[in-house]
Amino acid sequence: MLKYKTIKKEATAEQVIERSRFISYIASAGSREEAEAFIASIKEKHRDATHNVPAYIIGPGLELQWASDDGEPSGTSGAPMLHLLSGQGITNVVIVVTRYFGGIKLGTGGLMRAYTSSARLALEAAGICGVQDMSILRFRIDYRLYGKLQNMEAEGKFRIADAQFTDAVEMTLELPLENEQEIRGIISELTNGAVNEKNMETEHTLGKFELQEE
Repeated sequence: MLKYKTIKKEATAEQVIERSRFISYIASAGSREEAEAFIASIKEKHRDATHNVPAYIIGPGLELQWASDDGEPSGTSGAPMLHLLSGQGITNVVIVVTRYFGGIKLGTGGLMRAYTSSARLALEAAGICGVQDMSILRFRIDYRLYGKLQNMEAEGKFRIADAQFTDAVEMTLELPLENEQEIRGIISELTNGAVNEKNMETEHTLGKFELQEE
């Protein structure tokens, strides 16, 4: 079950508008501290830039939202970027758009379009995914059963995250929490009960997954 949407990976994008250079940086951030550290690193990297405009959203319910115009006219840069992110329900994300002024003023509308499009380019480069409750199952099976698990993986109910080959195959499966009981039953049946609650290690965490196109 989807808990929230976020980005797949850190990314960068760049465009030139009316001779001004806009460089967009986007990254994951699970806390205010992480977001502010990322912003500080970009500002340090581009100390000579005209503006380094930041925005971030933190929390599964988009609870913490913040943006700054960093010297651009009020409401023309940080706020439009924040609106883009919140409008798509994206959280645990921080973005900084660096601008090197090219000598041509863009006006209020032009600035809003420039920063929004720059943020959108970074978002497209990073990709969007869902986050949900996940189960990680670790167990050992005979070599002869490994191929059967590979075939079952194609059904999409779990993913083989790791397989170590020793005297047996040490398996690590990742799967949505709601599939756990079903997969436990399948594995127990596949191994004639040899793999059960006593010898299956279980971990619950949050994990990213591909969103289905609507």
